[in-house]
Amino acid sequence: MSTRSLGATLATLVLGAATVLGLAQSAAAAGHNYVALGDSYSSGVGAGSYTSESGDCKRSTAAYPQLWKNANAPASFKFVACSGATTTSVAGTQLSALSSSTTLVSVTAGGNDVGFADVMQTCVLQSEATCVSRVNTAVSQMQNTLPGRLDSLYSGIRSRSPQARVVVLGYPRFYKLSGSCIAGLSETERGAINNAADVLNGVIAKRAANSGFAYSSVVDEFTGHELCSGDAWLHSVTFPIGNSYHPKAVGQSSGYLPAFRSAV
Repeated sequence: MSTRSLGATLATLVLGAATVLGLAQSAAAAGHNYVALGDSYSSGVGAGSYTSESGDCKRSTAAYPQLWKNANAPASFKFVACSGATTTSVAGTQLSALSSSTTLVSVTAGGNDVGFADVMQTCVLQSEATCVSRVNTAVSQMQNTLPGRLDSLYSGIRSRSPQARVVVLGYPRFYKLSGSCIAGLSETERGAINNAADVLNGVIAKRAANSGFAYSSVVDEFTGHELCSGDAWLHSVTFPIGNSYHPKAVGQSSGYLPAFRSAV
């Protein structure tokens, strides 16, 4: 066999294998009974196009759970993530969507437990010292209070859906340091907020692993697209104020969706 023929044969085999793998992955996705839990980062606050039935939960048709559902046509889909949700409210109001037949779960939770909105409001409106102090208080909550709350939530998910693959997603860093912003928060404040995001993600990742769940970071996806990057996938302070510091539609489609898809 000539080198050219051998190369063509190998290329055909590789293409065929890739096609079979792609079909197998599509078939697996189509068989999923998928439930999307969590807070505003999963409901899609900031992405617009909110469904009327979701009310104040602000579930967006541009949010990553809906985008994954549209692309993969799972056997069933329940989207119950809600703006403002904490680990406790996810456990109390969303877990009823799960069952023993659930095969795939996504969840973001933890940011509201440590006062995410209050941290950002404090940093925007008050002094640098007050901002850093408030961030440090949140970090203390992440390290001391949040782990037990996450354990409780994750235990509830596993109890209701013992066979499901559970994908826990983290949060992006908000700022590109030494970036293009010439006003707003100081570099010290931005650095403190980024560090808090790293601590939060670390706590969530550890508790997810201890529960046997998959953890998928979104930090890599958002790198180069933070605030002050010149191409931000996150809102800064906006009106309506609720969109502030949440992913735009592109942050859902190019940030959260790939992170979730890679872990399914």
